[in-house]
Amino acid sequence: MGQRDARVDAYIAGAAPFAQPILTHLRALVHAACPGANETIKWGFPHFEHHGILCSMAAFKRHCAFGFWHGAMRTLAAENADRDAAMGQFGRLEQRSDLPGDATLTALIRKAASVNEAGVKPARATPRISKPPPALPSDLAGALRGNRKALMQFEAMSPSHQREYVEWIATAKREETRLRRLATAVEWIAEGKSKEWKYRGS
Repeated sequence: MGQRDARVDAYIAGAAPFAQPILTHLRALVHAACPGANETIKWGFPHFEHHGILCSMAAFKRHCAFGFWHGAMRTLAAENADRDAAMGQFGRLEQRSDLPGDATLTALIRKAASVNEAGVKPARATPRISKPPPALPSDLAGALRGNRKALMQFEAMSPSHQREYVEWIATAKREETRLRRLATAVEWIAEGKSKEWKYRGS
């Protein structure tokens, strides 16, 4: 039998009320599908290990995430879940019904366990080609020039975080929406916040 970790109990107890049943259910599924799985806390959130890291789960302010460690499993899970794989492999989990069915998840956990048991090595990741910093819309560029702190913070951001703000403003369909987003963007940037700071905690 795998070992449970009291820190995982504390993590679940400290999560938001909406998240607790999701985390509890995922925890139970992992142990039912892989009785030998051990629990631990890595990088601040619960992980399950079985011949290496098996999977992990996490709770945020408004959603939970669950995902597998092995690259082959991440692809397989995303295909089976039929959801946006941006957060874990199962999208933003805000309630238990956002998860695939128990049978699907159980099969995936068992497959992940067998992959780890077989010692299958993850394929080497293809080196990512960094995209250049995005071209700034004239209104955003002007707003940043008018706020020295925001300009300095923006220039210090990674190209991906800069791009999030540019795309957010560029996709506004109405002028008033664009102006509102522009004002919010400058405020958040001046505070050193990424566009998705509410979910990333930064």
